[in-house]
Amino acid sequence: MIIKHLRNGVILLITFCLFGCSSRNSTETSIIPVHSHNDYSHTNPLFDALKYGCKSIEADVFPIGDSLFVAHDRNQIKSGNTLRRLYLDPIYQKVIENKGSVYGNEEELFLFVDIKINGLSTYKLLEDILKEYKQILSVYNDGIDRRGAVRIIVSGERPFEYMVGQSNRLAYFDGRLTDLNKGISNKLMPIISDDWGDYFNWDGNGEIPVLEKNKLQDITSAVKKKGFLIRFWGTPNTTEKQRRAISTELLNAQVDLIGTDDLNEIKYMFN
Repeated sequence: MIIKHLRNGVILLITFCLFGCSSRNSTETSIIPVHSHNDYSHTNPLFDALKYGCKSIEADVFPIGDSLFVAHDRNQIKSGNTLRRLYLDPIYQKVIENKGSVYGNEEELFLFVDIKINGLSTYKLLEDILKEYKQILSVYNDGIDRRGAVRIIVSGERPFEYMVGQSNRLAYFDGRLTDLNKGISNKLMPIISDDWGDYFNWDGNGEIPVLEKNKLQDITSAVKKKGFLIRFWGTPNTTEKQRRAISTELLNAQVDLIGTDDLNEIKYMFN
């Protein structure tokens, strides 16, 4: 059994999809900087994102017993829909099939785990689960960051102080723009994510105002200069026209991860 071998300590080498991912072969699917938002709500969680070439995937989790269940709200939890079954086990299988990386192209995948409740205790449960998959994960040990096939990013209720105090970690921290000048290492916080509406008024209708266009570029440049990736959530998405306009500006500003709820719309982002 593949997972049995994993838990017995098969050592694998892996990396992160900084410019996207392909589901099987990097020559078959273009690597694209897309964040599959609420990925578990798609028809085929994980596999749809891999098919389209996403480099980043998000799963919201709730703790129940010794498992983390994937759902947006607690009342939407379904039997069997655990982080292990929907994501960690099949990702591991992909790593085996593709000889050391999820996409067979030595790129690292970001898996965002959005903790919905009980930040610290849920994080500790996540740690226990991730120990079973340590060989395929990017890990931090005593100041050294070893890149693996999958980098786990803890979002939502993030137990920042606890994570800062860890000398060994199997997960990383999703930062905010207010964290940018706090001297936090990208070995703990590789990415800055924030709410579009907190910084911009443009909703994707009409041309983006020059001041906001420049502000977007300035924010992106400042984040990258300090060695972080950048992502915005909550971008206006009521109409396809808005989504197309917003994604175009994000791409032009070289935002690293562009979120989408509808993977079928990826085609117009990159055409």
